[in-house]
Amino acid sequence: MDLQQRINAFIKLGAFLKQFENNEAVINNNIEANDLFFDGFKHQIKLAQEANGWFTKNNITFTLKNWSNALTNKNISEWLEKYNFNIENPKTVAIIMAGNIPLVGFHDFLCVLISGHNVLVKQSSNDKHLLPFLAKYLEIVEPHFKGKIKFTEEKLEDFEAVIATGSDNTARYFEYYFKNKPSIIRKNRNSVAVLTGNETSEDLELLSDDIFRYYGLGCRNVSKLFVPKGYDFQALFKAVYKWHPIINESKYANNYDYNKAVYLMSEFDMLENGFLMIKEDKSYASPIATLFYEYYDSIEDLKQQIADNIDHIQCVVAKSFKDGEIEFGDTQNPKLNDYADNVDTVEFLLEI
Repeated sequence: MDLQQRINAFIKLGAFLKQFENNEAVINNNIEANDLFFDGFKHQIKLAQEANGWFTKNNITFTLKNWSNALTNKNISEWLEKYNFNIENPKTVAIIMAGNIPLVGFHDFLCVLISGHNVLVKQSSNDKHLLPFLAKYLEIVEPHFKGKIKFTEEKLEDFEAVIATGSDNTARYFEYYFKNKPSIIRKNRNSVAVLTGNETSEDLELLSDDIFRYYGLGCRNVSKLFVPKGYDFQALFKAVYKWHPIINESKYANNYDYNKAVYLMSEFDMLENGFLMIKEDKSYASPIATLFYEYYDSIEDLKQQIADNIDHIQCVVAKSFKDGEIEFGDTQNPKLNDYADNVDTVEFLLEI
């Protein structure tokens, strides 16, 4: 199977997913293998919702829309044009996936298969319904994928490289356990936003998407703000109000109530608006329904601070602050070449 065959299979998958990018799936009779997979995938979406209360229909369809938009001939070809695909002896690459947002491990899965390797997937129990079904779709539209994709719930065996995502604690275990294998080990990361006070209401509304999408559970979600001394949070509170229905989601509301009670009992100073708490804190990882902030004195000092802590940061959302910054509202719309932790996964796979 050559590279173009692999690309074509994922293009077909993107077209298949496009049917599910809205809350009500709309069938397209021109999609290959729809008779076998359309109704089945609707059922898998339902199962994913039932299995994980954080995987709402809106969050799942948002993910599917992103992937349907990404998996086009133009996007895939532009992504891959800089690489030299000449793998003669495919390896088996194990992927240990997180389960914080729907299909969070799909990019690693895509990278392994598109590079020509075989994949051995160990999923999180929080996200185990969608990907195996999509893998079956790939095997139908491109039979050469059969035998190249395997899922396991057992101990990982018979693999030659690994990509593992977990917490800082599990990463230490991964680093020890896989010390003799080529590996990418990902730890906890969070995203930050740098505000100057000159942002428009549109900027701040877009920032609210970076904060609240997926309930803030993703590493690309903004969990902390850097603001100048004397910053007035009223404009931010006004801009994020469009997300206020989130408090009607029981799991989010339970976290809001719990964390608010903890802050009140601890007599921490905070601001809150009924669905979001804002607290001054030097940490990068904030609890659900909480946004941390930290004051800065100068832009140059802040640039240095962020550079010193870059291993804890996934995205920096800002306007004209630094190279590689993410525009407001774009953290959860990554492109195919936006690699987690800035580690080029395809380059790693081509060198093992």
